[in-house]
Amino acid sequence: MAPESGVRYMSFDVVILGGGSGGYACALRSAQLGLSVALIEAGKLGGTCLHRGCIPTKALLHAGEIADNTREAHEFGVVAELGGIDMPGVNTYKDGVISKLYKGLQGLVKSRGITFIEGHGKVVSANTVEVNGEKYTGKNLVLATGSYPKTLPGLEINGTTIVTSDHAIALDYVPKSVIVLGGGVIGCEFASVWKSFGSDVRIIEGLQHLVPLEDESSSKLLERAYRKRGINFELGVRFKSATPIGNGVKVALEDGREFEADLLLVSVGRGPTSANLGYEEIGVAMDHGYVLVDEKCRTNLPNVFAVGDLIPTLQLAHVGFGEGILVAEEIAGLNPRPINYDGVPRVTYSEPEVASVGLTTAQAKERGHDVVELVYDLAGNGKSQILRTSGSIKLVSEKNGPVLGIHMVGSRVGELLAEAQLIFNWEASADDVAPFIHAHPTMSEAMGEAHLALAGKPLHAHG
Repeated sequence: MAPESGVRYMSFDVVILGGGSGGYACALRSAQLGLSVALIEAGKLGGTCLHRGCIPTKALLHAGEIADNTREAHEFGVVAELGGIDMPGVNTYKDGVISKLYKGLQGLVKSRGITFIEGHGKVVSANTVEVNGEKYTGKNLVLATGSYPKTLPGLEINGTTIVTSDHAIALDYVPKSVIVLGGGVIGCEFASVWKSFGSDVRIIEGLQHLVPLEDESSSKLLERAYRKRGINFELGVRFKSATPIGNGVKVALEDGREFEADLLLVSVGRGPTSANLGYEEIGVAMDHGYVLVDEKCRTNLPNVFAVGDLIPTLQLAHVGFGEGILVAEEIAGLNPRPINYDGVPRVTYSEPEVASVGLTTAQAKERGHDVVELVYDLAGNGKSQILRTSGSIKLVSEKNGPVLGIHMVGSRVGELLAEAQLIFNWEASADDVAPFIHAHPTMSEAMGEAHLALAGKPLHAHG
């Protein structure tokens, strides 16, 4: 068949549609392995994580932490006063962080010889993507188009009083009052930011707990901490409707209660960006918009892969990185080991943080393990007292066997996940970990103490 006139064809070993965490990780690793790569992105390289997700929200959370530290400075003998939140200043700081990382990422892609195309790509055959009137053909095609913030039927996002996280990261003012619809990771993080900035905050969550995917003990600790911080929440009650009123919004719940606020954040999860991209037309197997894959991220079509939020695995940037690398190595013939998703670390970067790896108690029991649990209270940890944080480390373990799950709540516990994921992924038992000497006084010492206690030889804890 003769090529269409005026359309240029270019061929590569790998053509990747989507330049977010999964797509660019796949591009970088593929290039490293000597493959020729075309990377196509409709927006900016780095995708949601860098521009609208992980990075900007963590910058806002850090600004919130500084606000809280200033507000509470007198408790540490420091004379300081919080004069308010300068949102343009906060946004300048946040955008500066993004800009630096964005430049670095652009430099990396360029230095690896990757062909980067900015434009809205569409799959036109099982090995070809058309973008800006040109066709890019690959021996392998990788779909990495990510996700978008979902809403509920009949709930219209207007971008001013009813917003998603995309709008929330760019607000140029601090709302007096906010209702957060959805008490998962995104909802809890924004609730934390706005409370730190001085807003009146209320979370509405249809399930029985905040961060409902975490171990129930972690959810309860976060709820206790949020009560103490003055963050309101309604659990186990469903949303009915939202009506714009004056300069704000009125939210009705199915139990008949109504709440008013300046702003409603809709954080009811993220859906896969897969519509109108040509996936169905080429015959990719899908379910509810997600592209279905096997343990090597292969679709039902030969040499077509999919990674990141587009597939029904954990919607986390670092999972996207892992899947992108896995696909690059699979294409290069390295036969990489499939990802054990139980072993992926998870963090909610609220104040306090919630961090975990491995199985919850309920999951471990469901899978037939003979479960023992150990809870180490951070009250016994010197650094936690210095930071004035409370919380705990909970270990879920096989009786006389490996640790099956580690669940933590407290300031900065996300930083303890590095050791936690080694313990879980290397199938260590408490007896394996107990002999390791942890630096004193550090938060990481609490990890050592928890395993000492589980091994039957607690030091700074009651046995």
